[in-house]
Amino acid sequence: MPLLMFIAISLLMVVAGLGCYRLYLQHSQGHHAVEKTIEVTVLDKQMLENQQHDSFISNANSYWIWVQKGRFGPKREFEVTFDYFQVLNPGDKGQLTYHGDQFIHFALQR
Repeated sequence: MPLLMFIAISLLMVVAGLGCYRLYLQHSQGHHAVEKTIEVTVLDKQMLENQQHDSFISNANSYWIWVQKGRFGPKREFEVTFDYFQVLNPGDKGQLTYHGDQFIHFALQR
């Protein structure tokens, strides 16, 4: 009897661990995530300059925006292209389309 209970508990722990890992991959890493569109407010934006001056590496900067869903919702960050970085300003509201952790589109609310 104790051996059977040990095997059952071990099996449940393995199944629970795999379920948690699958949820982590989908929600944190964006694997097999669905494309979503939500209403957000842009909180801030930032440009990170590339500090490497090697001739083989391009000096491309990265552009980031921080958004918040609703008034008290979760805050998220997305890397955006230079065009979106120029147009979006803190306080702008609109519809954000994303896939996992990948930014797709932002439609300003006029």
